[in-house]
Amino acid sequence: MLESKPHSLFNTAVIVAALGYFVDIYDLLLFSITRVESLTSLGLSEQQRLSQGESIIMWQMFGLLIGGIIWGVMGDKKGRLSVLFGSIILYSLANIANGFIQTADQFKLVRFIAGIGLAGELGAGITLVSELTPKNKRGIATSLVAGIGLTGAVVAFVMKQNFDWRTCYFIGGGLGMLLLVLRISVFESGMFNDLKKTNVQRGNFFMLFNTKKRLKKYVCSILIGLPTWFVIGVLVSFSSEFGQQMGIVEKIDPGKAIMYAYAAISIGDVLIGFISQKFKSRKKALYLFYFITAIFMVLFFTTQWNGSANRMYWICAGLGFGTGFWAIFVTMGAEQFGTNIRATAATTIPNMVRGMLTIMILPMFKLFRGVTDYVTGGWITAIIIMLVTVLAAIFTEETFHKDLNYVED
Repeated sequence: MLESKPHSLFNTAVIVAALGYFVDIYDLLLFSITRVESLTSLGLSEQQRLSQGESIIMWQMFGLLIGGIIWGVMGDKKGRLSVLFGSIILYSLANIANGFIQTADQFKLVRFIAGIGLAGELGAGITLVSELTPKNKRGIATSLVAGIGLTGAVVAFVMKQNFDWRTCYFIGGGLGMLLLVLRISVFESGMFNDLKKTNVQRGNFFMLFNTKKRLKKYVCSILIGLPTWFVIGVLVSFSSEFGQQMGIVEKIDPGKAIMYAYAAISIGDVLIGFISQKFKSRKKALYLFYFITAIFMVLFFTTQWNGSANRMYWICAGLGFGTGFWAIFVTMGAEQFGTNIRATAATTIPNMVRGMLTIMILPMFKLFRGVTDYVTGGWITAIIIMLVTVLAAIFTEETFHKDLNYVED
């Protein structure tokens, strides 16, 4: 395979991928941020807002799970850019449609479709940036993509504060269409273009499972990311419910909690790239952020009884900073596999983690809170998630200096 010349750290692909992830996060978290307002306007009671809210999130995550496979395979068969164009068209149109829904069932359907579209953005962007950036700067470049992109949650909260929830969805769809124009200036990965000239099999999803070595790498790559969506999908998204159970009298706005968390996540995601560079290790940086996450989980469940809304927001920020390893986690997923299945791996891995919220994390939380209580169910789930994650990280390969110009056979 020919060696493709890597670009500088601040190339067009990095900028456009960062803006793409910005729109992706805006749309991905808009429901969680506007959950109470949107479901209230549809006439749902407080109990219905909780049950239907969980259901809508699960449908969106199920869409991400399916979309991750579709876009991942397409990224290796048709190219990284085909995913970046196709996914943004789908989720932008879905979000515009979201502004017109009238029932909870319509909400579930549209968020499912949006989830399929949203699934392609990050994996294809990280794959493209990883292949276009020198390996000694790869971690910083992908961290910048995630750090800038994650501020989309902050903007979503600002929009929610100033506009009706339906208008917020229209804005998200419009931002996606604007980004589509910018993507015209992005070039395809040289590694992928070189690969197309060969007869090597590309985009075979089942290659991730057909050897014990690849299966182990793939499963571990998913499990190391579990704390991110436990924190966002449970602790932060349902911070108002946790606050009520903990005796916090003040009303907690889950949208504001998400804003605090994602502002901190974006800082963490930028810093971890430089920390990884300093340590010359992805795994050491990951362990540091696991430790920070665990500390704030302990604070979440021990210091908030009869506390205040502000304390909740700042602890959510601490949890966000601790889980600011999303960029390194996805980068490690891309670095684990050859060019012919790299987009498949890098796109499915983060969406499998998101999907785990539906098939593992929320069901586990519901199970434990059903046999104990809401808060106890939360901390039991937290302990299990962290134990599984650390164990997976121990068995994950270090990829800091890995050359990506190779294929899987």
